Amino acid sequence: MIELAGLRKQFHTKAGVVTALDGIDLTVPDGAIHGVVGPSGAGKSTLIRCLTLLERPTAGQVKIDGEDLTALPNRALRRQRHRIGMVFQQVNLFDSRTARDNVAYPLRVSGTSRSAARARADELLELVGLAGRGRSYPAQLSGGQSQRVGIARALAGDPSVLLCDEPSSALDWATTRQILEIIQRINRTLGLTVLIITHEMAVVRQVCDSVSLLAAGRITQSGPLAQVITDYGSPLARELIPLAVAPVGVSRAQLEVSFSSADFSVRKVLRLLADLGADTAIETGTLETLAGQRVGRFQLEADTAAVPRVVAELRAAGLHVLVGASQSDDAASIAAQVDDAVPQAPDQPAVSGGPAERVDGPVPQAPDQPAVSGGPTTQVDGPTRSAESLAEDEGRPT
Repeated sequence: MIELAGLRKQFHTKAGVVTALDGIDLTVPDGAIHGVVGPSGAGKSTLIRCLTLLERPTAGQVKIDGEDLTALPNRALRRQRHRIGMVFQQVNLFDSRTARDNVAYPLRVSGTSRSAARARADELLELVGLAGRGRSYPAQLSGGQSQRVGIARALAGDPSVLLCDEPSSALDWATTRQILEIIQRINRTLGLTVLIITHEMAVVRQVCDSVSLLAAGRITQSGPLAQVITDYGSPLARELIPLAVAPVGVSRAQLEVSFSSADFSVRKVLRLLADLGADTAIETGTLETLAGQRVGRFQLEADTAAVPRVVAELRAAGLHVLVGASQSDDAASIAAQVDDAVPQAPDQPAVSGGPAERVDGPVPQAPDQPAVSGGPTTQVDGPTRSAESLAEDEGRPT
């Protein structure tokens, strides 16, 4: 289990104090896979370094399996670090050592005999799908195979927690899927608690049980995947169920409809949308299966005069509807008025409520952040929105 309480990290520079982490509270249960996403500069790298105490926090606690690492003396801390496996973004294998000897290296450093270390290395290489490649040198391995060696090396000390820092950022999508399947198999086989730092929402969709959004050093939304995706309109829900880019030049009012198979079948939703009439059309949509649920988002365009009726009908049916602006000032104004006048159905989950926790209000962003790719989805051909735009959606009206 991983437990963070009031974690804070500040750096003192010539320009003043920089707060990289600002009161992080997070619990990852035993055997879970938890993803932490966010834009560059959000504090993800600092967070993972504080988890191993490579960076000592300014304040707060870091507990691994109930042991507070921040309270341990150096010798005890070194022993406890053996319980933490680390998969790095850059594998950094020893070029002069074989795959087997790279995996065996941490065991040899800890005093394990050469024969025992090599035998254990062979077991781990087989676990990650590299049986028979123990004699290969890094130059003879592909990027995906090198990352597998890195995963095997992280498991050499028989850890209870596995930390993964952007484990797939340098890999193509097919290889990424293979690496994620290995991490998932290790989690299920060995019962490890896994925390993955990533900027790719596709990683979260494929393997994570829960997810947190980190922005400007703070966790702004967090929860089990099954609850986050039904926190309709929230930043993580919108990123996990991305929409393709809508046509340019739309002048009619735009509506966004979200649903889950826990409440509606896809067939029923499509029937409801089809019954809205000729003055309403589907611009784009996405269907995904996440956390055992079928979830979807549809973006509609409607004639300005039809907006009040369409919104009222959809919300009366229990669907979650967001009313957006359009390129027509009149349509945008009417849409905004309708959004205020027609409330969501009372049984719909509020964007800021429920077990998926979220901090209300806008989140400050570091300038000039690169876009974050969400990876491919099964139904959407367009690009996924960036983590910056995801974080900027904090405080979006529902």
